[in-house]
Amino acid sequence: MTHTQGAIFLDRDGVINENSAEHIKSWDEFTFIPGALDSLRDLAQTGLPIFIVTNQAAVNRGMMSHETLDDIHRRMIAIIEEAGGRITKVYYCPHDNHEGCECRKPGSGMLKQAAAEFGINLKESFMVGDAWTDVGAGFGVGARSILLLTGRGRWNFAPAWNRFGLNFAAACDIADATTMIRAALAGHPMESTARLRNAFHMALHPREALVL
Repeated sequence: MTHTQGAIFLDRDGVINENSAEHIKSWDEFTFIPGALDSLRDLAQTGLPIFIVTNQAAVNRGMMSHETLDDIHRRMIAIIEEAGGRITKVYYCPHDNHEGCECRKPGSGMLKQAAAEFGINLKESFMVGDAWTDVGAGFGVGARSILLLTGRGRWNFAPAWNRFGLNFAAACDIADATTMIRAALAGHPMESTARLRNAFHMALHPREALVL
């Protein structure tokens, strides 16, 4: 099979919904980040398949069942679709850190599984998340990775910088990342946006991808 089409891979917590140090263990604890539904609708208009790839160790820690997690995702997708968005598939890793699986980010197993199932060219894909582990998952397969400053992003910028240098971009939130992705798909460099530069009150060179 020749993989020619890229995809958009999104982390869930801190990207689509508000993060929680106690984990999202039920639908009652799930809250969309303001503007996320509009951004998901805009991403759907790119025509690329959109996948959610999320670490959910709460399952194997006994804090939540597979059935509960599936219910959260069914409800989430229904609301996304009602708002004009589209999720091709949700992949999740239920394993804890000590289990040594290949799917838990920063491993790239979930991205590779999507590529195998849907014929995705990972080097033409985008990985969007709020943690250095998301950047690592994208970096591991050559996808263009964007670290959001929502969720845990502000505290993960330095770890991502230490591990990956200039091999990732930064964005304020999923709306900002959507602007960058659409620009890249139109053949323009994937640059930091005016929103990000203004947020940091810095006059960056327009071709900088990172806040230095």
